[in-house]
Amino acid sequence: MSSRLFIGLGANLAPKGYESPRAGCIAAAAALANEGVRLAAISNWYESAPVPLTDQPWYLNAVAAAETELDAANTLAALHRIERRFGRVRGVRNAARVLDLDLLDFAGLVHESDVLSLPHPRLHERAFVLLPLSELCPDWVHPVTGTSIAALIKDIPAEQQIRLAD
Repeated sequence: MSSRLFIGLGANLAPKGYESPRAGCIAAAAALANEGVRLAAISNWYESAPVPLTDQPWYLNAVAAAETELDAANTLAALHRIERRFGRVRGVRNAARVLDLDLLDFAGLVHESDVLSLPHPRLHERAFVLLPLSELCPDWVHPVTGTSIAALIKDIPAEQQIRLAD
């Protein structure tokens, strides 16, 4: 049985061999197919200031809607394999990165473990997730709180800087 999921894509550094963070993110989205994740749609691209705010470059972000026969844990493992192929090294939290693939929502599953948290634990606080997600699924409801995406967007902290990318 196929599951519907949403994946956050982001970067603020270009992966080796790519001219920009966007080119790397687009290539990573295409790489999903080789991991058993079928891309159904992708939102507009957004530029956002780092959260928390630092002097690193702004991020480029989008959200992809996809389907897979994999379970949530294997889907997350696939995302991590793609990140590693693009040169992502996990180190300091919130550091600049060449690629960030986040499993935001997996068929509304609620799960908490050392390896996997669903829905993504901070998605409800992030403009760079909520705005593109609302484009793909304007009726999305947070599986834990039952809060609509429109209400979550209304509560985005004003200090989060975000704009549509060119």
